[in-house]
Amino acid sequence: MTPKPADADFIARLTKDLPAGTLRPADPRYLEEPRGKWTGQPTYVALPRSTAEVSTIVAACHAAHVPVMPYAGGTGLVGGQISQSGPAPLILSLERMTAIRAVYPAENVLVAEAGAILTDVQAAADEANRLFPLSLASEGSARIGGLLGTNAGGVNVLRYGNARDLCLGLEAVLPDGQIWNGLKRLRKDNTGYDLRNLLIGSEGTLGVITAATLKLSPRPARTATALMVVEGPQSAVDLLSHARDIAGEAVSAFELIDGTGLRFLAATLPDIRLPFADAPNWVVLIELGVSAQLDPNAMLETLFETGMEAGLVSDGLIAQSQAQRDEFWSVREHIPEANKRVGAISSQDISVPISLVPAFIEEGFKRMAEFGPMRINSFGHLGDGNLHFNIFAPEGQTKEDYTDQSEAIRLALHDLVHEMDGSISAEHGIGRLKVKDLEIYGDPVKLAAMRQIKQALDPHGIMNPGAVLRA
Repeated sequence: MTPKPADADFIARLTKDLPAGTLRPADPRYLEEPRGKWTGQPTYVALPRSTAEVSTIVAACHAAHVPVMPYAGGTGLVGGQISQSGPAPLILSLERMTAIRAVYPAENVLVAEAGAILTDVQAAADEANRLFPLSLASEGSARIGGLLGTNAGGVNVLRYGNARDLCLGLEAVLPDGQIWNGLKRLRKDNTGYDLRNLLIGSEGTLGVITAATLKLSPRPARTATALMVVEGPQSAVDLLSHARDIAGEAVSAFELIDGTGLRFLAATLPDIRLPFADAPNWVVLIELGVSAQLDPNAMLETLFETGMEAGLVSDGLIAQSQAQRDEFWSVREHIPEANKRVGAISSQDISVPISLVPAFIEEGFKRMAEFGPMRINSFGHLGDGNLHFNIFAPEGQTKEDYTDQSEAIRLALHDLVHEMDGSISAEHGIGRLKVKDLEIYGDPVKLAAMRQIKQALDPHGIMNPGAVLRA
């Protein structure tokens, strides 16, 4: 049966089964995405207040073969929340389902609905003297369902893992409208296939996450943050090894910052206070979190001295207050906004084995030089091998001058990632932007299995069609 659009007739029929105000025409905010690459087609949005209402909506779409596009905070960067073609989908937003259902401090567990904003989950954990460690630039608008649906990363993956590692159980509505009640609080549960991990990272193509049991951690009693100037990416990798020798699992974040990014900040966001008068070529941002019995500042001082003796570090600053710590992080968190203002020809979210990061950067610079004297801002989560490798036009030119080369630039970088046994999507997902790339670089056996899983769970192909796998 051919997919049908979410038209006025379908909406009229569905309205009879739902409370007033659940369905309405989608306003522009549901049809836009942060980078402005796509605009969604006009359609309707459903705003359920409960899992039962989600079930009613999805079941009706399944029966009528109407596509469903789950919508969280709209912060995704690969077009997973935007549909430009095909039958108009019903946008399913969980923004009204924001409850923190329960907190179990003794178990280090919190249960939240999928529409809960990340900062609200962090605050609820904080009230229980616990930490929910998922942290990223969009945390003030990103929602738990979307973060799990894309297996979001962020700055603390080095210590705490991706979103997948922070989830113990899920409640979800499957493509036929059935509710899976999987909100268990167990660390051990060997009862067959792991449907939780199948749904996490599936970007709404296998079902709709409606709630999650999240893993909390003890709050570090003492935190310390530093910026250290390193000679280059290899020195940064070597310094990471020293940091782990000194502080062990206390290393919460280890970020690589390119001097190009600092110069972009100075040019486009002058209100951001930069820590160095002259931008160094390479800097690392390090954060430690320890128990009350340990001194993280002393650990950073030891790391600085060790790095100096080894010729890895030439300068550094250790935050002396929370305000200075916030300033350090503000530099890192505003780099993407500065990039946006400069205008990238190509922006890549990739990962390679940590030991190969320096080689990737060196070879990446060489391959980009074949396209011209490009400016490159290579920054990201060095502690887990995730780089944001962004290419910009030479000074005095714009990205529009290189429109005809952007595809070749992207493929050249993805070829290099593939050669180094890396991933073309480290933390942003596949969405619609990277469907072709997944077909080029993905393992054919894995892709075949993914298509079989999609067909088994969603035989009508209604769940976010065109995302992850070609519709």
